[in-house]
Amino acid sequence: MHSITRARRALAAIAASALLLTGTLGAASVAYAAPAPSQIVRMAALGDSLTQAAMTCSSLTSCPANSWSTGSSTSVNSHFLRLRAAGATALVVSNNAVSGASSSALPGQAQAAVTQAAQYVTIEIGANDACTKTVAAMTPTATFRANVQAALTTLAASGASPEIFVASIPSLQRLYDLNKSSISARFAWGILQTCQSMLANPSSTRAADVGRRAAVQQRVNEFNQALSEVCAATAKCRFDGFAVANYAFVKSDLSTRDYFHPSLSGQATLANLTWQKTQWVS
Repeated sequence: MHSITRARRALAAIAASALLLTGTLGAASVAYAAPAPSQIVRMAALGDSLTQAAMTCSSLTSCPANSWSTGSSTSVNSHFLRLRAAGATALVVSNNAVSGASSSALPGQAQAAVTQAAQYVTIEIGANDACTKTVAAMTPTATFRANVQAALTTLAASGASPEIFVASIPSLQRLYDLNKSSISARFAWGILQTCQSMLANPSSTRAADVGRRAAVQQRVNEFNQALSEVCAATAKCRFDGFAVANYAFVKSDLSTRDYFHPSLSGQATLANLTWQKTQWVS
């Protein structure tokens, strides 16, 4: 009797497992498809000076025409231009990014995108949360996550139900390593007081300075993980899969005005790198 009961239970478990597997496969087969580019008529960009394309014009200011996201420069071939070439001929863009912005500004920028009825929103945020005067002043990872979560929740609840693309944060350690031996770069970092948490005392190899830089990069890594996880939990959000974070950018990708922001060619590299990870390509 007991052996028959055990057999029945085993068969029931197998049947339940098969039903669960069938349901899982069925759900996976109904994959979400992004709307055709021709259906996107409003686009918004959120973030900081990177998305404002700072340092790509003749002065130390923002130059949004060269933005990897919403720029109109054919030299960059932004997401905006790629969408338009793919059929979004009536696409209107709004660059809500603000130079110097940290993640605390992201919810407000997201609300602006909702007001603009954006159907595609790009986000690049986090460098200013790590680039502070001291390591202690960096944004805590939990706070960064909460700020990003609030912004994505606002976007997801929008009546426009936008497609969202989140780019990872570039490696600040890579940026330092690339130009730490450059007299011009060290001079610019000092005069402009650029990202002192990472770039202060650039010639120093003391354990304290090496450890400080490692701590900054560790925080950036944590921010990127938070971006990945929060995006994954949000409907219609696509993360770049750490493409920007893992990209080994070269000197020509950086502006020689501050040796920190992307150059014009760096913006083009960023546009191409991220576009390959969007809803319309990958």
